Amino acid sequence: MEDIKPGCVRPQGGVVNEELEKNAEDTEKIDLKKEENKYMVKVGKKAPDFVAPAYFNGKFVNVKLSDYVGRWIVLCFYPGDFTFVWATEIAAVAAKVEEFQKLGVQFLAVSADSMFVHKMWNDYEISKMVKNGVPFPMLSDLGGKIGSIYGVYDDEAGIDVRGRFIIDPDGIIQGFEVLTPPVGRNVLETLRQIQAFQHVRATQGTEATPSGWKPGKPTLKPGPDLVGKVWEVWKTDLAFD
Repeated sequence: MEDIKPGCVRPQGGVVNEELEKNAEDTEKIDLKKEENKYMVKVGKKAPDFVAPAYFNGKFVNVKLSDYVGRWIVLCFYPGDFTFVWATEIAAVAAKVEEFQKLGVQFLAVSADSMFVHKMWNDYEISKMVKNGVPFPMLSDLGGKIGSIYGVYDDEAGIDVRGRFIIDPDGIIQGFEVLTPPVGRNVLETLRQIQAFQHVRATQGTEATPSGWKPGKPTLKPGPDLVGKVWEVWKTDLAFD
């Protein structure tokens, strides 16, 4: 993460494609649409890397996704600053940031707003909802370059819709959820899913987490002996406790 010295020109971000960078003289010969499709996100596949200007801890900085390799990442796209539902979501995440940190999670918020608007919103609204304001980077996706690669950019509206991606320490996307703008996400469910993914990772896939699983609840041990016998080891009440 490096500091930005803002001038009259707004910093631009975008998807990092090392192959293109190494062969810059040939970039006009490349089918860019084909390149975008190549990097469209899929569960179980590498998260496309990118760099973006951001507002964080009172500074303007450049944030690169790959700088966080080795940590869990929650990459959260949203329609825009000074919108209604996201104000509740970002405040809820900020209120639970210590729990995310205990799990080794880096939270990144992304919208098509500039880093300057991010600062204004943090200072004038979010800091009134949560003490000290937003405790994680707020990234700027001007033009929707990053959102397009992650499949959440709405060209007609010019916004990133409500998308959330959980990325493991190896940079692999373990899950994502995309909603229309009017419906907010559940921060506690995000925490629960991360705990579940971490448990599966810790057991090297020998255990799976059933519906509603939380730490301390029974897990499943997939294998020939469990086929047709899940009812013996798991009851529906466990999904709701």
